[in-house]
Order: sequence, then structure tokens, then C-alpha cells
Amino acid sequence: MTDYGHELLFGTFITPRADSPERVVALAQLSEQAGLDLVTAQDHPYQAAFLDTWTLLSMIVGRTQRIRVSPNVANLPLRPPAVLARSAASLDLLSGGRVELGLGAGAFWDAIVANGGPHRTPPESVEALEEAIAVIRGIWGQTGSSVQVNGKHYRVRGAKVGPEPAHDIGIWVGAYKPRMLRLIGRLADGWLPTLGYVQPDQFPELNKLIDDAAVKAGREPAAIRRLVNFSGVFSRGPVGSGISGTAEDWAEQLTELTLTHGLSAYILAGDDATTIQRFGAEVAPAVRERVAAERARPAATGTGSGTATATGTGTGTATGTVPSPEPEQAAPRESITVNGEIPGVGITPTPDDGVRLADRTVWDESERPVAPRIDEGHKYTRHERARGQQLIDIHDHLREELAQVRDLVDQVEAGMLGIGEARSAINEMTLRQNNWTLGTYCESYCRLVTTHHTIEDQSMLPNLRQADARLAPVTLRLEAEHKVIHEVIESVDRALVALVAGEGDLKGLRAEVDLLTDTLLSHLSYEERSLVEPLARYGMH
Repeated sequence: MTDYGHELLFGTFITPRADSPERVVALAQLSEQAGLDLVTAQDHPYQAAFLDTWTLLSMIVGRTQRIRVSPNVANLPLRPPAVLARSAASLDLLSGGRVELGLGAGAFWDAIVANGGPHRTPPESVEALEEAIAVIRGIWGQTGSSVQVNGKHYRVRGAKVGPEPAHDIGIWVGAYKPRMLRLIGRLADGWLPTLGYVQPDQFPELNKLIDDAAVKAGREPAAIRRLVNFSGVFSRGPVGSGISGTAEDWAEQLTELTLTHGLSAYILAGDDATTIQRFGAEVAPAVRERVAAERARPAATGTGSGTATATGTGTGTATGTVPSPEPEQAAPRESITVNGEIPGVGITPTPDDGVRLADRTVWDESERPVAPRIDEGHKYTRHERARGQQLIDIHDHLREELAQVRDLVDQVEAGMLGIGEARSAINEMTLRQNNWTLGTYCESYCRLVTTHHTIEDQSMLPNLRQADARLAPVTLRLEAEHKVIHEVIESVDRALVALVAGEGDLKGLRAEVDLLTDTLLSHLSYEERSLVEPLARYGMH
């Protein structure tokens, strides 16, 4: 079994059709709303029916908030590597670190030549790709103040370094032949084939070529992420070399590819909106759960054990995690703070003052599991502490909005504000727009997500379970509480509607707002106590 231990990624491979540009961008936005991690587009600069890929990716970045983008894969013969490097770095800076670089040696040579590019033989393509990677990494600032590459295909003599990307951009190479696979093992951050061109039973042999080349070059095989493009339909029966069946069938097949062949990024090719939604909402979280459970098995050790977790997306370096019990094991119910401060992190969650305004409750707080202590001796960097603090900062914004809700009710009660105006104001708030946006976290900077809770619960919490299976009881409890809070917010809205219709009164509205206050403030404090340390430690990329 070969599981390289990388964080799982799920994405889409969208056709950049020039005859429906708005739909292409809308599918990218849908990919983000469905909780996916990555949106990609093929790069065929000679294809008049397609949008230019870099222009499209720039538009997608501008229309989304968190999802990463990548060409799948960039056509090197028509994109000079120095220019390509600066294009990728620039978009990475503008997007806050959301760009990866799928890179290809070239194909369809007649079309490339027709558009002013070279015609290369297979050996020349490998040579050119190797030279191009040296140029790209040099421009990104990894080889000094200027770039010197005196190659057969690319001669860069004294080019200035920069701009430096916002993060370590991963270079993912699309390739199938032995010489290219060995190049990936020596130089690249990822291998990006397409299922169909590669059959599952070929992965062991092809992975070995990459692994052997990595070891010979002094690298760990786990430094190279294994990605795959695939097609799929949610129906029984054959779909070429793709995936078919129910969401459960999909999850089973993708889990097997991860645990047996080391694949960790699944990119769905196709432009069907419903399939994209189901892939994000049903398949991706199921695969994460299955893989996390398997990786948490105590008996697994070493490469392929699933106990390694990849950090970042540039070099793909893997680091070990603490062995974890099975997800269903109950977490201890004991305090994890000392004088209010989380040990080792140096951050104090906002405490629950215990004040309750409503005459009823929606859950039993005594049943809440507590996140396990991990390693109080761990030395947290300033960046790691900022990741934990970010959760509290988001919560403080939500607490401010809750105070505004209570103020609006006060104004209605005092006759200073109409009921319709109050309802409109509440509907415009983050609480109402996002349904449950209660602690959504992004490693780079906070983001308040605009999708409904059934999709959002596929993001932060499953990723934390993947990082440490012992967090399962807490994260599952938080997901359940998100749904309850959504219902409480809906009750506030219904109370406002009843008041407008003359079927309710201010007392009933006040009762619902009091319940929202009790529920939300209790939940935010609980979430901070439970997740500040795991977020500081693991982060969610």
C-alpha cells in the first residue's frame, strides 16, 4: 500500500469555451460554493474556440474568494518560461496565494507551429521542460538575484528575479513516459495524469519511476504530490475509464486510489453543474472521512501508512503526525485551558460567562466533548499563533453583529424603527446571509463564506478531522450545532414575519432573539476552546 500522506484536494477541470464565457466563470464559482479546493482549465493557446487560460484564471480569481486555480496544464512551447513564471507569481500575489502551476511539455505540434511555436521531438520536450523549470524557479527567487540558464531551448542570461509569489507555488507536471516521470521525481512538486491515459493497475509501476528518481536526487518520494484528472457520472454502468455509480461508489473508488496508489488530488473533468455540486457536497467529504479513518489506524507506520501529512503545496514535504485513536472514540471531558489561556499557544479564547437569557435551551452543553490535548511543549511560531487568533477575530465580528440584532429589536420596541426595516437589516447581516458562518476559517486570512451550511461543513471541520482523527467528536458536535443555530436564526426571522402580519408580538420576538444570544455566544466560546490550538497547529490550506 502506498499512501504518501498528502492533504486531500478536490477540484474541477472546466472547458474554457469562448462561446459561453459567463457560464465558465459561473462553474468556477459553483466549484467554490460546493466546497471544492481547486478549479482548473486546459491551456490550448492555438484553439480559437477557447478563452485564453491565464486571462480566464485571472477573472476566476476576481470572482471567487478562496478557491485555488491552475492551468491544466500550461502549454510551455507557447508560453516562455520567464513570462509564465511572472504571470503565475503575479496572479498568486493578487489572489493571496491561490495559484498553482500545472505544466506540460506540449502536444498538437502542428497547431503550436501554426501559432509561432517550435516543433519538438519527445526527447527535446523533456529537455525543454527541465530547462523551463530551472528558469521558473529562478524567476521566483530560488537561485539568487539573477537567473542564468544556458540551455539548448531556453537561454536566460541575467534576468532579474521577481516578483516572488505569495506562497510556494506547486509545479505539477502532466506526463506519462518514463523519462518525463523521472524528471518529475527529480524536479517537480506533483504528477498530474488523466485517468484513462493511465489505468489504475499502471500506478504502481509509474509511481516507482517517480519514487526511484526522487531518491536518487536526494528527495523523499512523498515530496511529490500525485494528482489525477478524471471523468465521472452519478449512474450505474460504464463511463469509459472514469468513475460511475452512486456518491458512495465514487467515494469508495477514490479512497482506494488514495490508500493503494497514493493519489491525493482529484480533479473532476466536466461542465455539469449538478455533478460538480454532488462531487463537492457528497463525495469529497466522504473520501476525507474514509481516508482519515484509515490513516488513524495505530498499526500503520512508515511510508504508505497514512500517518504523514503534507504541509503546503509547493514542495509537498511531509511531516509525521501523532498516532490517533479511532474517530468514534469519545474525547475527554476536561478543561484544556489554564487560567483561560490555551497552554502552549498563548491565546485566550473568549469565555462563556454562563449568563442565559432565554427560558429554554436547544441542546445539552454537558454532552459536549472537549478537544484532546496534543503537545503543550510544542513551540508555536508567530504565524501559527495568528492562525489560531484568526478564529477569535472572526467570532468577534459575529458577536458584533449579534449585538446589532439585539439593538434592532430594542429600536423596534422603542418605536424608532419599523419592523420591515429591522427584518431587512437582519437579512443583510453575515449571520443571515451565511446561515451558519460561525467560525469558518481560512489559513491565509479570514473569509466569511457565502454558501449554505450543508456545504460549508465540508470545509474546515472535515479537514481538521483529516489532520487529527481525535478531533472527530468535537468537529461532529460543532457541525450538529451549526444546524441548530441555523434553525434558531430562522426562528428569529419567522418571529419578525409574524409581527408584521399581526400574528405575533414583541415579546415573542424578544424570546427568539434571547435564545439566539444564548445559543450563539455559547457555541462561539465552545468552538474557540476546541479549535484554536488545532488550527494553530495544522492550519487549513
